[in-house]
This record gives sequence, structure tokens and C-alpha cells, in this order.
Amino acid sequence: MSAIRLEQIEGNDAGLKAALTEAHLPTDDIEDHGRTFFRARSSDGRAIGFLGVEHCGDDFLLRSVVVLPDHRGQGLGSVLVERAVAGLDQAGDVFLATTSAAPFFTRIGFSEVQRDSVPAAVLATRQLSSICPSSATIMKLTRPPT
Repeated sequence: MSAIRLEQIEGNDAGLKAALTEAHLPTDDIEDHGRTFFRARSSDGRAIGFLGVEHCGDDFLLRSVVVLPDHRGQGLGSVLVERAVAGLDQAGDVFLATTSAAPFFTRIGFSEVQRDSVPAAVLATRQLSSICPSSATIMKLTRPPT
């Protein structure tokens, strides 16, 4: 797992858009300014997944975490999140919104938070203000992923 590397890509990357579409994750705003996306590659150079981070004032919104179908069930999702979070300013909090993956994110150190406790800059993102349904679970990283 240590041989996984993240390479920064643009939001208009065809592989990113295809992976998000296949995983039923939103693509409406992936080309907007302020988002950083990564392709995860294995030691042999194969793409194994994608994820993104949006900078929101002093905090961050983790988004678009997807492991490609051929690589699921190997614990790679948690490795991708751990690598992405490790590269962020540790002074900021990391949030995410999910409609279906709360159990996964709970296992790697996120916990559910109430919308009224989320910083305004995070709530103002297109992801939380209009793309994700109001029923989405909002989570905050409470400890480093393991």
C-alpha cells in the first residue's frame, strides 16, 4: 500500500469524470476554481482511484473519493484518504458530505456533525449548498485516519 502515489489532475480529467459518474458521485462542479483533484496510482502505474479536496477558508472539504471497481475491497479507500489528509494544513478541519458512505468514513476517523456546527465557508461550497441533498450526512475528521 505504501507504493500508492497521488498525482494532481485537473477537474476536467476524463478518467475522474467517468469514475465519479460510475460511482454516482456529483460532477457538476468539478471544474470550478478552488478544487484540487488527485489520481491514485499503484506501484505499476495503474490508476486505482480518485479523490478531491476543496479549500474552504481555514478548513477543507474532502470530496469525490472513489476507488475503481477492480481495486475495491483491499482497504485502498482509507489509504487514499489518509494520504490526502496528510498533505493538508493540520490547523484546518476536514469535512465531507455523504449520502451512502458514512459507515466507511466513521471507520477511518470521521464523525457526524450537525449542519449548524459547520463553518460558513464549508457550507457555502456548491457541494453543500446546492449539489448534495439536505439529507446528506456531514462529517468531520476527529482523529487521523489509521
